[in-house]
Amino acid sequence: MSLTAEGATLTYGRHHRLRRTSALRRLVAETRLAPAALVLPVFVDARIDAPSPISSLPGHARWPVARVAEVGERAARAGVGGLLLFGLPQEKDDRGENAADPLGPVPAALRALRARFPELALIADVCLCEYTTHGHCGVLRGDEIDNDATLPLLADASLAYARAGADIVAPSDMMDGRVAAIRAALDGADFAETAILAYAAKFASAFYGPFREAADCAPSFGDRSAYQMDPPNAREALAEITSDIDEGADAVMVKPAGPYLDVLARARERFDLPLAAYQVSGEYAALHAAADRGWLDLRRAALESLTGIARAGADVIVTYFALDAAAWLAER
Repeated sequence: MSLTAEGATLTYGRHHRLRRTSALRRLVAETRLAPAALVLPVFVDARIDAPSPISSLPGHARWPVARVAEVGERAARAGVGGLLLFGLPQEKDDRGENAADPLGPVPAALRALRARFPELALIADVCLCEYTTHGHCGVLRGDEIDNDATLPLLADASLAYARAGADIVAPSDMMDGRVAAIRAALDGADFAETAILAYAAKFASAFYGPFREAADCAPSFGDRSAYQMDPPNAREALAEITSDIDEGADAVMVKPAGPYLDVLARARERFDLPLAAYQVSGEYAALHAAADRGWLDLRRAALESLTGIARAGADVIVTYFALDAAAWLAER
């Protein structure tokens, strides 16, 4: 729009003036991605002695404990903020008790990493699904989850990870009362400084498929809809987050990220705690599959997706793109 006043032409509404060059766009960017805000998921497998590529997660592998420091080295060199560790044990049982084994894959990896990479935040996922023969996230009573019987096992696993050097334990099981049980166990064992990142709003999503291959944790029957969140429910997600904060969570997570940006944004408006979002395996695999077919540019699509997650309110983003994104951001 323009108008003329005393011979001068005044121009209004030229929003694109500050988009004209890459330097200007960088200068006025409202959302800024940084490697330090990214967390890399790492799968540690007690059954292998060499990295084993994960077919549905291009560029990722299961790592033996003896070589997990190689991942730590790459992450530290890239400036990534931290690692989120998942374990695959030598043996499983119907209760998942090996999740708390002090010699298990996650404690062993924590000890190896803690000694060498103090600059990395080490986060241990706390769940029983990788450790149970049936693949569900807790103790079963018949064909149903026994919520309260599961809580002591989650607390025991959290203690094992804290003792091994975890900065943060991250319960992802979606049992009611797990944050309170873990906080009480940590405080009672003199680990009051170990933080809890609760997967507070974890939805029963179709986007977890590649992860279940990677972690060998697909349920042997049924699904997890009875304890993970129902996708239509955003208000319930806020109630779940509130409960975890009330029980002592230091930070909370929305998972998956992409399909639940509305939940993430509403959580950001309501809560002041650090807010994480997990760009899950299916989101990562889908972008790779489309890029492999020439349907999109992987780098641009990945960074756009990560920017959208940050713009919605995430302070921390768990993503399989962490190492790639760190390198791309350094080139900007």
